[in-house]
Amino acid sequence: METHILTLTFQECAARYGLDPVTVHEFLQAGLLRPAPAPETVIVDEPDDLPRLVRLHHELNLPTEALDVILTMRQRLVQLQATLDLETARVRQLEEFLRGGGPVLEL
Repeated sequence: METHILTLTFQECAARYGLDPVTVHEFLQAGLLRPAPAPETVIVDEPDDLPRLVRLHHELNLPTEALDVILTMRQRLVQLQATLDLETARVRQLEEFLRGGGPVLEL
């Protein structure tokens, strides 16, 4: 699984996502965002998660603790899906081998 990292200023968070500085600070304190070395700058580990986080915050008005739980559950679900995909590929390969269709390759 590939990780992309994005660095945003508080102003970019406000312009792109409608997050005020108070909310950005709350997200930093909750560990949903990481502080960057530059002042008033944050690091976003998964840029796809930030729009989802903002949508949950704005539309459902969930507290930061709930947002953390939701993002953690989503990460776990993505990991489980990747594991399932790998195991499904291994089963298909084994079935092909048992039918005499080819060698078993290490995945």
